[in-house]
Amino acid sequence: MRKLLTLTALALVAGCATQNDKSSSLSLTATGFDALTGWEREDFSSLLPVLRQNCHRLTQLPPETPLGGAETLPYGREAGDWSAACAVIETATDTRTYLQTWFQPYVVDARAFYSGYFEPQIEASLTRGGPYQTPVYGRPQDLVRTKATNGQMVTGRWENGQFKPYYDRAQIDAGVLNGQGLEIAWLKSPVDLFFLQIQGSGRLILPDGSQIRVGYDGKNGLPYVPLGRVLVQENELASSSVSMDSIKGWLETHPDRMMAMMERNPNYVFFRRDDGSLAQGATGAFGVPLTAGRSVAIDRSVVPFATPLWVETKLPDAKGQPAPWQHLVFAQDIGTDIKGAGRADLFTGWGAFAQYVAGNLHEGGRMVILLPRPPAVSSAP
Repeated sequence: MRKLLTLTALALVAGCATQNDKSSSLSLTATGFDALTGWEREDFSSLLPVLRQNCHRLTQLPPETPLGGAETLPYGREAGDWSAACAVIETATDTRTYLQTWFQPYVVDARAFYSGYFEPQIEASLTRGGPYQTPVYGRPQDLVRTKATNGQMVTGRWENGQFKPYYDRAQIDAGVLNGQGLEIAWLKSPVDLFFLQIQGSGRLILPDGSQIRVGYDGKNGLPYVPLGRVLVQENELASSSVSMDSIKGWLETHPDRMMAMMERNPNYVFFRRDDGSLAQGATGAFGVPLTAGRSVAIDRSVVPFATPLWVETKLPDAKGQPAPWQHLVFAQDIGTDIKGAGRADLFTGWGAFAQYVAGNLHEGGRMVILLPRPPAVSSAP
């Protein structure tokens, strides 16, 4: 599940973290750009708008704003660490030279693993009626996030002066939130809602053909349980056949067990209407619109927001075959199930092919993290 939301500047970056805000360790080995497989074939001209977008966001933040990242990183964990590199981005014309001058590549000393996510397009109605009976809920007023006595952030609700876990998926499905006016839209199927929640945002196609987008606006704080893992453990699916399509297929062909199976995942996501341009991707946790093929969700305790990552992996091609894929992407989002060094979730966009690629991307590979050089050590290529 991706966290796709927009908040105020400091709260967005400093407060929008994963369940565990502690920094993780990360082992890195410095390398040169000539060691990046496929670097010379990259489409550098397409990178400049994303780099400028990131820098515009970074310059809006106080210099001491934490961006995340492991404590072992040599640089780049605060917004101010990017000021020198961002000061020259507006006048940069040769993107390759810019990157090689202002960034130092480090190989992540762990085998990378890549998956994908996308913006689903789902039939919906703004009013309940006919086949549209499954509500898309906005964030409840009693859902709060606070700091526990051990210093960890927790999500829940207050009841009679006691802080309790928020309602789980089964309780919400049973109607505990009914009557609060939280419904943003209505879908045709609980399965559509379940996968919308996994992706974290989506485009709702209304009966008149128009579209609106909904984006992440909080979750109930309960653990995320992958249904693919449950179905394999219970011998309902073979581990080799687990995919978005196979899980959805199982749910739709077992209507008598569908709700109970989905409720094995107590995690529940709430949404808000996002009136941003539909020509762009949804807004990621870093506060900028996601770019298909360039934005990734990362573990913020390992990789700081805005960081460029050189990805060497394989993506499914139009014939369903894994093909080499070597490109620069940017840490602009986070995800509940994205944990650890070398882990990233590629945003593939929207539409049928984006869904196909995201649903079938489960590949290993290599990750190289590009950290900004301190101003005194910027280097010509």
